[in-house]
Amino acid sequence: MSNESVKDTANPGLPPLDRDAFDAGSTEDSLERLTAAAARQGGLFRIHSPPRNQDIWIVNNPADIKRILVTQHRNYTKGLGLDRIRILLGNGIMTSEGDLWKSQRRMIQPSFNRKVLERLTPTILTHLDRLSVQFTEKARHSQPIDITHVTSELTLDIILDLIFSEDLAWLSEKMGSNPFALVNEHAERDLKFAYRFRSLCRLVGELIQRRRQESLERDDFLGMLMAATDKDTQQPMADKLVIDEAMTLVVAGHETTASALNWTWYLLTEHPDAYDRLLAEIDHTPLPELPSFKDLHALAYTQAVINEALRLYPPGWILSRRNINADHLSGFEVPPGTDVMLSPYLIQRHPDYWDHPNDFKPERFLEQTQDPRDAWIYIPFAAGPRHCVGEHLALYEMILHVVHVSRTFRLSRTDRTRPIVEAAINLRTRSHLMMQLELRHSLKD
Repeated sequence: MSNESVKDTANPGLPPLDRDAFDAGSTEDSLERLTAAAARQGGLFRIHSPPRNQDIWIVNNPADIKRILVTQHRNYTKGLGLDRIRILLGNGIMTSEGDLWKSQRRMIQPSFNRKVLERLTPTILTHLDRLSVQFTEKARHSQPIDITHVTSELTLDIILDLIFSEDLAWLSEKMGSNPFALVNEHAERDLKFAYRFRSLCRLVGELIQRRRQESLERDDFLGMLMAATDKDTQQPMADKLVIDEAMTLVVAGHETTASALNWTWYLLTEHPDAYDRLLAEIDHTPLPELPSFKDLHALAYTQAVINEALRLYPPGWILSRRNINADHLSGFEVPPGTDVMLSPYLIQRHPDYWDHPNDFKPERFLEQTQDPRDAWIYIPFAAGPRHCVGEHLALYEMILHVVHVSRTFRLSRTDRTRPIVEAAINLRTRSHLMMQLELRHSLKD
């Protein structure tokens, strides 16, 4: 493969076309090939997709990222892969467009207000307490843990509890077991999984009707979705959309957080100095029984560790958009209907914007003179009007998890082999990570 661009004599006014032709974002080696192409081509270039017989524009510079996600966001819709995601998640806010998306976003946003999320803290801590009991038993018997499985199971249990609360037991009774267990049991997000997952919509619809008929009020996400109304029309969310949003929360509220926690523990166990500093901060920072967002601000280094993990391994590693009308990026005219991709992974490791970009250095988030989010070089939750609505929940859950585990345990890897990065819908480790537990403090301390 040549390190040169393919000379596009027919379209000299277009960005360089990389010689490596592949279906960017769809092949198993997309991340590796995009990284190599970005190193060759710079901040804006094209990749030809033979299966689609079209060029995909790859954006890897802050000015164009800001333009697509913020200043000209109305001119960009969701792009490649949307149909596949819609099969899985229906017409929730991850896939909807236009007026429907605006209405849904307005109705959903209040449920993710920090004060609302803090009401859910006891639920999260209940699951973390159960995890501590399991970890203690494992540590006392020197039994290793599969941290990849643990974080996946934990985050699924938490999000299901936050969505359905005590009615999860009703759902499980009707099905004979937890109907959403398939999310962990089926790793591939293929059509077979999508069919099985969407078949649960009917069950969620039955729960909605049961709550209405029996006047059951629940302070959970499903209850908040059922109670939401559009501030302009005063109309409630249609049941079909309530179901789609609940199903979206199951997937999005589980997989991204699980992936990020898995990478966080990997990075900490690979960098003992950073791990020591994190443990020292947590040991010397008292927190109330039910910590608020403000209370967690005292854990500056712990937050920096999580931010750095999200920088190096953003779960949502690639974003796709398609412009409606012609636009301009880096001086090039973008024809209407052009598929454009931008990658948090690429921009967050860009050597022009990050010192030692591939190194794990949490302190960079303590030393920044400018918030990297304002510079459009740090976008693990995307940015602009379509940024991840669950960002605060994910960060809050992650820091509570790291603090809760670290107060009692220290983890170490049983196998120091470098994990292979698997860039599927989310960025994850191809193999599960096994860890050994050291009991630092008794639960009674």
